[in-house]
Formats: sequence, C-alpha cells, structure tokens
Amino acid sequence: MHPTSLPNDQGIGVLNEAVDHFLDTLKASGVTNWQVCPLGPTGYGDSPYQCFSSFAGNPYLIDLKALVDAGLLIQNDLNDLQALPREHVDYGWLYVTKWPVLFRAFAAAKAAKFKKLPWGEFKAFRKAHDSWLDGYALFMALKDHYEGQPWWTWAREHRFLKRAHIAALPASVTEKAEAYAFFQYLFYGQWNRVRAAARQRGIQLIGDTPIFVARDSADVWSCPELFQIDQETGVPLAVAGVPPDYFSADGQLWGNPLYDWDRHAAEGYAWWLRRLTANFELCDIVRIDHFRAFDTYWSIPATATTAKTGEWKKGPGLGFFKAIKAALPDARLIAEDLGDLFESVRVLRDACGLPGMSILQFAFGGDATNLYLPDNLVANAVVYPGTHDNNTTLGWYTAASAKEQEHVRQYLKIDGREIGWDFIRAAYASVSRLAIIPLQDLMSLGASARFNTPGVAAGNWQWRYTAAQLAELQRTSSSYLRQLAVTHNR
Repeated sequence: MHPTSLPNDQGIGVLNEAVDHFLDTLKASGVTNWQVCPLGPTGYGDSPYQCFSSFAGNPYLIDLKALVDAGLLIQNDLNDLQALPREHVDYGWLYVTKWPVLFRAFAAAKAAKFKKLPWGEFKAFRKAHDSWLDGYALFMALKDHYEGQPWWTWAREHRFLKRAHIAALPASVTEKAEAYAFFQYLFYGQWNRVRAAARQRGIQLIGDTPIFVARDSADVWSCPELFQIDQETGVPLAVAGVPPDYFSADGQLWGNPLYDWDRHAAEGYAWWLRRLTANFELCDIVRIDHFRAFDTYWSIPATATTAKTGEWKKGPGLGFFKAIKAALPDARLIAEDLGDLFESVRVLRDACGLPGMSILQFAFGGDATNLYLPDNLVANAVVYPGTHDNNTTLGWYTAASAKEQEHVRQYLKIDGREIGWDFIRAAYASVSRLAIIPLQDLMSLGASARFNTPGVAAGNWQWRYTAAQLAELQRTSSSYLRQLAVTHNR
C-alpha cells in the first residue's frame, strides 16, 4: 500500500494520523511488514517509478495540518485542498493547489529564520544530506525557472549541475532552491515519525528502488558522466525498457537513460552506495526493481518508437553486489526478478543470496512446471497474490480465461467465490518466508481499485481507500489474519 492511498481531506494520502490507524490495523492483524512504492517526487504521469530524484522524498506526502500546528500555515490555507476528491487522487488539481501552500509555509519559516521547528534544525538537515540535496533543490528551482521544461532544453550554462554552479543565477532561483530543500526537510522529518511509529509496533518498512532513473531528473542532470548520454547535449545514446512480455506485445519503452557501468565500477559504485544509504534512511528493507538488469539489460536505440528493436547487454553483475556487501554489510534487499529470465539472472540472484519474487496470478493456465505455482515456490522468496502492476485478484479472476479459472479452482480446491481470500490463504500457507498482500485484496476489491496498468499512460496511481474500509477490515478480518499467521508460522 503506497502512502498516496491513505485517506484524508488533503487530496492525497499524507503522513498524518491515517498512517497510525493503518499501522494499528497491521499490528492487530499480526502483520509485521509494510511495503511501499518508491517515495520520490513524481513528475509527468505521476509514476513513483519516474521521479525527479532517487534521493528526495515526495512533497505531496507532507501533512499540511502539521504545518498549521507548527505555525507555518493557517487553517484557511487548506481550504482548496479540502475541496479535492477523497476517493482518488486528482494529480492535476493537486499540482495547482498544494505547491502554493507549501511555498507559503516556506516563506513563513524563512521569515522566522527557521527557528522553533518541530523536526530539528533545518541547517543541520541540509548539512547531513549535502551530497544530493543542494543539487536536487537547484534542479527543481531551475525547472520552475524554465516553466517545467526538461533540463536538456535549458540554456547551455544551466544544462548540467557543474555548469549551473558557476553560472549567474537569478535571485528567484536561489530563493526557490532553498524552498525545495526545505520541503525535503519537512518530508524527512514527517517520515521519521512514520518510521518511529512503525518500529514501536514491531513493523518493518519495505521500500522500493527503481534500477533506472528518469531522464528528466536531478540524478542525470547532476552526474551526466554516469549515464550513456551525450555529455554536451544530454541526448541519450540508448534507453531502457523490456522486450515484448506478459504485459505488452511491443515490450515496454521506458526511455530511461542507461548507466555507464564501467564508470560506476571505476568509482567503486559510489553513487549507488549513496543512493542505497538514502533509501535505508527511509526503510528497513529495499526491493530493487528490475533486478535482472544487473545481469543483462535491454538496450534500445534512442530513436526507436517501440521496445522491439533492442539488444541484451551485460550489466555489472556480482561485483556490484560485492561492493554493496562491503560498504553496507547489514543491507537487506529483495530482488524483483519477474519476467522472462535468463538462467544467468537466477544464478546472480542466488549468488547474492537475495530473495526473489513469486506472483500467484502468474501461476495458472499452464502446466505443473510453472514456477509460480505454490508447490514450486522456494523458501528464500517473497510471495504476492499480485503487485502494484497487477490487477486486484478479484479483478484478475473475473477477466481470466476459462482455462485459468478452472485451473485455479481445481488446484486450490475452491469454488472461486472468495478468490481474493483464497489467494491470501495460499500465500500465507506457502513455503516462501515472506508473504505480501495488496491492501485491495484484503478488502476484496475489484478491478476499479487497480493501482497501475503498465503501458497505459493515464489513470494510474490514483486509488485511495477510505477510513471506513480500513475500520471494516480490522473489525471483520484482523483476528482471522492473525490466526493465519500463527497457523503458518508467520
């Protein structure tokens, strides 16, 4: 469950008391892990997998009522946000309503010289995160200066961080850069409270790190030498994606710039180590999205219109993970190893000792050799009915072929009338050491509650639940879930 789905009257899930209610339900249900999507600042398309930074948090998640309590806003500042829909996120209206309020809070904090703030010293926060924060903040300020245009269209003196550092900057840019740094101070301060609340209840947070970064991001703008792009113009030499697969006959053309892995290796993977350190500041465990690209990645010509015309190239392999082990010996990672994999990908995953992922929705309709069938699962893995990229289990079953439906019913010895709970029970009963259940399945919701449809540009990432739905889940199902956990030693 991604935090944007939390209920409230601020247009999007925020880090307020709704988090505590959610954590209380998890604790009452015997659940000890909460997995989220990437927490970074989203851009066009609103996808948490295409962020403006791999290090920053999403300012949309900032609870504005806490800023009222801190004296940075007044209650009337929230009026426009409280008029936004509560059953889903309207990102267009959120954009035009929340940002002005955040800048108002910054102006009040600056006028008070950043004193008496409840999240520690702003100056100390900036110093602690100076390896990425100033670059990100300047990137966002310049993006505003250029009216949202991507960085490769900016004037040459601003096209990369090293140039912008020595260029003359308008006072408005410098002022806005400080504001964007302040928003990160607020996000981290409020997220630290979330981590403490989870820890108090015995709940670990599982984060998510996309292997690739967005082209229009502070990551590429700040460190262009680490990517396969023209170092003068910023034009990609090749881009990321995946070949045709379960989700798309044309494959998926993501468009992310690819890493210059030789340069990363020469620097001891220092950028990645900084990135993971930032991720572990937010979460206890990190899922690395698209793990297979560390073994082999799909390189697509930058001029291609689909992902069909690509080729497999070698990734950094085991040396990358040895560097992580040496620098971050306590790092706990999950490998997102879904899709059609070469055997070399599984060899790399097993050599690293990382748990992979198994999706029950992918198990049926074939034969007994399907690796996702419960009989074929392994202990060192995380089992899901589905992920954020899948339909809800009820929605999947409704749309499944007659062959798949019959296979499910025969295999699980069920009638299919409670398919969501049938998959929950199958996940709990499996040998895999960790089972993660989408909140929509716990609430027995259909396809209208789907969070993301890969390859579809609009309408994603909008689902939200209501406080009444969570209360009903706790009332009717928490004791049953706790008993399931006891029965299956979870």
